Amino acid sequence: MVRKAAYPPSFRPIRNPCINLLQIYRLVRQLRSLEIGEQCLDLLSKNRHSCNLLAIFLWSSPGSVRLLLLVITSAYRPLVSNRLSERVVRRTCNAIGLFQTLASHPDTKMSFIRASMPEYLYAFLKTRSRERNFERLRFASLVVIGSLVEVDNPEVVDYLLATEMFPCCLCCMEIGTTLSKTVGDWISLTVATFIIYRILLNEKGLNYLLSMPERYLVVTHCLENMVEILDVEDEEYLPHLLKNIIGCYLRISENERIRADLSGYIPWLLVDYKYVNIIRGDPEAFGNLRRLIWLFGSGTMFKGGNFSSNMHATMQSCMSMQVTK
Repeated sequence: MVRKAAYPPSFRPIRNPCINLLQIYRLVRQLRSLEIGEQCLDLLSKNRHSCNLLAIFLWSSPGSVRLLLLVITSAYRPLVSNRLSERVVRRTCNAIGLFQTLASHPDTKMSFIRASMPEYLYAFLKTRSRERNFERLRFASLVVIGSLVEVDNPEVVDYLLATEMFPCCLCCMEIGTTLSKTVGDWISLTVATFIIYRILLNEKGLNYLLSMPERYLVVTHCLENMVEILDVEDEEYLPHLLKNIIGCYLRISENERIRADLSGYIPWLLVDYKYVNIIRGDPEAFGNLRRLIWLFGSGTMFKGGNFSSNMHATMQSCMSMQVTK
């Protein structure tokens, strides 16, 4: 079984040398300033990838994490009343961006989790509004969770399952399939699917999903909806999204009991030549698709009335190389 997932390009670290270590330290110290605290928060968020020690500065600086929590929780009331202003969303996204710094740094990640910090973001992930400000908060929160699961860690998965993060991600996936499909929508879908796949790669995560039929049926339904709305022209995010969708189907299908239930319910579009050609250059994703086909053994695994001889030819092309059992 392949143990990797496609890390969305939207939150890969980008080094920015425009600000130095001393300036970062000073900005952290000045976060609590009534006069310039908001500007410091903005600068720190914009330059959070330029200093490897920022997470440690934030976690060890008295009152800094508390201030970030205050900024985040202050958005709850306008969130519920549907009165999110541009300023509130900007401040909240800046604070969530610094949460990502804490979530991704190896020296603060587990302290961040053990202090239950991610749970303060769940309110944003559970919203169902299609408005841009709500989507911005959902995406920023998803990125934090994506940073937590990027590296294999059973304790992280245990925490996310115990705090019902899985349903939150499914909610984001369901909403994402009905949005206008801007670049931001595709990124959010990619990140949410990335998180689900990373959880499923863990045995406890897979057992959580398969323990109740309604859980894996909801997941497969979300995956099917995503496949149906894929945009072949989205060259930047589609390969990553396809890779994680295929990975999720493969991980679920590796359970023999569930495999029988899935037969006939995997969208035929997964073996459409347009999408196969997109992932053909990624040996891992292409190998996962070939293994998925091998597990089922025939075109009867696919759902849809348009499965043609072209699809069978594409499947034969996929299987032309040996698949590792």
